[in-house]
Amino acid sequence: MTQLGRFEKYLIEEFFDDYRAGAMTQHTFTRRVAFITGSMAAASAAMLLVGCSPNEVPRSTDPMPTPAPSSSLPGSAASAGAVPGAKSPLSVPEGAAGLVTATVRFPAGGADVSGYLARSEASKAGPAVLVCHENRGLTPHIQDVARRFAKAGYTALALDLLSREGGTESLDRDAVPGALTKAGAQRHVADFSAGFGYLQSQDFVDPDRIAMTGYCFGGGITWQAATELTGLKATSAFYGPAPDLDKVPSIKPAVFGVYAELDDRITGAMPAFRDALAATDVRHELKVYPGVDHAFHNDTGDRYNETQATAAWNDTLAWFGKYV
Repeated sequence: MTQLGRFEKYLIEEFFDDYRAGAMTQHTFTRRVAFITGSMAAASAAMLLVGCSPNEVPRSTDPMPTPAPSSSLPGSAASAGAVPGAKSPLSVPEGAAGLVTATVRFPAGGADVSGYLARSEASKAGPAVLVCHENRGLTPHIQDVARRFAKAGYTALALDLLSREGGTESLDRDAVPGALTKAGAQRHVADFSAGFGYLQSQDFVDPDRIAMTGYCFGGGITWQAATELTGLKATSAFYGPAPDLDKVPSIKPAVFGVYAELDDRITGAMPAFRDALAATDVRHELKVYPGVDHAFHNDTGDRYNETQATAAWNDTLAWFGKYV
């Protein structure tokens, strides 16, 4: 393997950072890279490309990892009551009073795509937001985020971008990132385009007031969608890779970028992106949150920071309040 795609490289570098920080074992790191690249030989080459030392790279003659049955994957399904591992004071448990939640399905690219929908019980048409999950797929945390938006007055639709593969719950947890990269960003953006159309068709959604947000991998998909889905009013992308700079002039919504000060891999590329945005008439703000690292908003992870996560959440709501 001599070349990595944009999202393949992004995910492998992210996993390497987690491995070096002690947040991921070598076994898990190796399995996830192998699922992304398709073979152990390609995984070894990819790991070297991102700076993994030779003594850390597994033997290329080792077989591909065997997927684990979905029943062995803890925390993959939505659960009633409190969200497993949630630390945020903003967390909204399943079954919260005043909210309606459901799994919905709609056609996209010749297949049925599913998503988690959360909204207020009120029937009056209001704003909506598309939610793009991390590289872990549609998890209880992302469903929680959807409910937080619903509590704030939005209809939130969090797609499962692995619907065609049987859904996030059906896959080995280490295989999820590879399945997402194999599907490709264009399929994901097309699915969100279909999700956009689904929201527009609902009588509880104002069809002219739809936003989008995403986290990590989902932040990258959100930036990509901002260059292609012209009906979006606003987006908020959390520490995701920026689109190609030559696509920046095609951005139509008002875009808000969340960056972490310690996340050199993503934040380091922000100045060039900011310059490209400044050369257009795109309404934008890129904000760096101090003292935090990648994924600081995910309150089920070790990098969660309540102060800055809450600030980024409130800033996102303010941005949507202004432009949606």
